[in-house]
Amino acid sequence: MILVTGATGLLGSHLIKQLSAQGKQIKALYRTTIPTGFPGNTQWVKGDILDILSLQEAMQQVQQVYHCAASVSFNPKKRTVLHKTNINGTANIVNACIDNNIHKLLFVSSVAALGRIREDVSITEQMKWTEETSNSEYGKTKYLAELEIWRGIGEGLQAVIVNPTIILGSGDWNSGSTKIFKTAYEEFPWYTNGISGFVDVMDVVQAMIILMDSNINNERFIVSGHNIEYKQLFSFIAKNFNKKPPHKLVSKWMAQIIWRIEAIKGKMTAAEPLLTKETAKTAQAKVRFDNSKLLTLIPGFSYTPLEVTIQRVCTELKQKYSL
Repeated sequence: MILVTGATGLLGSHLIKQLSAQGKQIKALYRTTIPTGFPGNTQWVKGDILDILSLQEAMQQVQQVYHCAASVSFNPKKRTVLHKTNINGTANIVNACIDNNIHKLLFVSSVAALGRIREDVSITEQMKWTEETSNSEYGKTKYLAELEIWRGIGEGLQAVIVNPTIILGSGDWNSGSTKIFKTAYEEFPWYTNGISGFVDVMDVVQAMIILMDSNINNERFIVSGHNIEYKQLFSFIAKNFNKKPPHKLVSKWMAQIIWRIEAIKGKMTAAEPLLTKETAKTAQAKVRFDNSKLLTLIPGFSYTPLEVTIQRVCTELKQKYSL
């Protein structure tokens, strides 16, 4: 029996569908209403990673736990939520796994936990988060969440950590990384010269399942298929939507002005800012991720070509939103 947290998110939903296709028995947490559109062999359990008692109940007869649930935000107002969900929630998962003798835990972290603002060197799993190399409260909470995993490992828990880059997949395009596709579809004209890592959601799912079912423990892995400029990525997506690609460069000084304006608008309207101080800095950074560790330890694993990923996701989104 497998328990999945964050089951309704982009990664969790694709994970459940793949596990179901393999004939696995799955439990998934939900908080208020049982989700629809999932495989029939998914057993939904009402619970919350901040509710210790519900976690204890959910882990009955479970051998493997995929902890995908997280709060992702770069809005300074969400600091408290980030800390509660990402740190306290992960600590609760670790404690429940230990109490229930779970065979193995796989934790979905983020490259933000490695301190991703490093333009002089490629980022590897050996790097550690520091104030100087991380510009986000989100990254800090994922780093502290990883410390909870290592604490659990010290107490005898078998666990493995994955650090995905920006995940590309078909989900709710009004939130999360799928919003990238909506932005391109709406012909957002601006771009930066920044570079980051991107990865197909199906590649992340495949890596997670392989690592869970392997004898690899007490390790973390960057999961990143391609280092590419934001402009090139958005241009690929726009092409698949038959839309105009971005064509106006956002300079660093322009980004500084925009995030300040957005901060003022946010205070006046309570709306989510289009750009924050954190995202402005990230979008300008030229960051490259080294994915060789995973490829070395899992020789049969390979990443999907970026063009194939974008074409598939655009097709799925066209069908989903009747575009």
